[in-house]
Amino acid sequence: MINFNGTLTENPQFTAYNRGMLYGDAVFETIRYTGGKLTFWEDHYFRLMASMRILRMEIPMHFTLENLEEELLKVIEAETFQNKAASIRLTVTRNEGGKYLPEDNGVGFYAFAKELKNPFFILNEESYEVELYKDHYVNADLISTLKTANKIIHVTGSIYAEENDYANCLLLNNNKAVVEALNGNLFLVKGNVIKTPSLEDGCLRGVIRKQLIEMLKKLEDYTVEEASISPFELQKADELFITNAIVGIQPITKYRKKTYTNKVAKDLLGKLNAQARLAN
Repeated sequence: MINFNGTLTENPQFTAYNRGMLYGDAVFETIRYTGGKLTFWEDHYFRLMASMRILRMEIPMHFTLENLEEELLKVIEAETFQNKAASIRLTVTRNEGGKYLPEDNGVGFYAFAKELKNPFFILNEESYEVELYKDHYVNADLISTLKTANKIIHVTGSIYAEENDYANCLLLNNNKAVVEALNGNLFLVKGNVIKTPSLEDGCLRGVIRKQLIEMLKKLEDYTVEEASISPFELQKADELFITNAIVGIQPITKYRKKTYTNKVAKDLLGKLNAQARLAN
């Protein structure tokens, strides 16, 4: 079942003039549902609102924190996922009309849910090898930090990873700095210093990234830095891990000839699960 502009349906009526299809003129959020609530919902909501403002979309009066939450929970109920874990994809598209210049800056939305196996973030300790993806580069600018429907670099990078038997790839920006993974933010651990690319490098303004940075600032055992990461630093690191809203923390086990531990990732995942239970 899909919630299409507030109506539950199995067959939403998209037209050939949908601007998300024509121009990628859309933003989206992927949200975890567990324990009867949307995990870190406020962070997802405010990121969505900020993205819509930056893209000059008109935010409807009914797009409140509470109303959008109700619309997402309608999908959970329709799929009978109330007592399960699920991921919800919420997409907001600009209204039809115009070419590059829109005729209408209003928006519509649709949302659907998929069941997840685990109610909490679980550490995956299986082999997880990555490589740099250098066919195309992420621009180090504000647009790159938004979760828009323009993800062709991530699509082609995912195909490259599959063709070459990698679990994931790391993306570079036009300054040749490491920006993020194909499906999440990157963190590098060296000693007690944990480093993640800054938003100025063009990385996604990730929800779990934000949660981890706030958490790490309160922990005496670690120092967190938001700074550019060069490819040379990857092989000098003790650990590398990827974060996103569905998996939580995914340790990287190998990059080229370097293998990594997951001690810090394991420690932080436990803390992240506790934070998720207390959130919202």
